[in-house]
Amino acid sequence: MGRLVRMSTATDMLAKYLAAEQAILEGKEARIGDRSLRMEDLPEIRLGRKEWEGRANAERAAAAALPSLGGLTFLTGRLDR
Repeated sequence: MGRLVRMSTATDMLAKYLAAEQAILEGKEARIGDRSLRMEDLPEIRLGRKEWEGRANAERAAAAALPSLGGLTFLTGRLDR
């Protein structure tokens, strides 16, 4: 039986921003909530996408128990061996 995967708010919002960015790049109009977005809104959409990417990455890192700094994950190791 398939495992149910629940999307977090960050992952859900990231999907919406990615869909809006793609639609606008294809020459279409996009909607997020009650807002209608056009090509002139692309910089704002990209900024929002980057913000939600950071949040989603931070959630994934926390779930995987990897250390992160500012949304960027990193691995630690000993260099004295």
